[in-house]
Amino acid sequence: MAIFTTGIVTFAAISVNLGFNSIFMKVWLKSWGISYIVAIPAILLIAPKIQSLVDFLFKETDKKIIK
Repeated sequence: MAIFTTGIVTFAAISVNLGFNSIFMKVWLKSWGISYIVAIPAILLIAPKIQSLVDFLFKETDKKIIK
């Protein structure tokens, strides 16, 4: 999922900011690679914390619905 997400986001950002010219592919592929390298550790470190926060926030709601 991270491969596709970073690819799509970097494609959109680079195309808007740089346009489609002779260096587009080089800049996009470099940006995509860097984004992917940053995204994987971020997902592995941040996702469990976000999941815990969501579980905490909705734990009370779940109890009220069950009762």
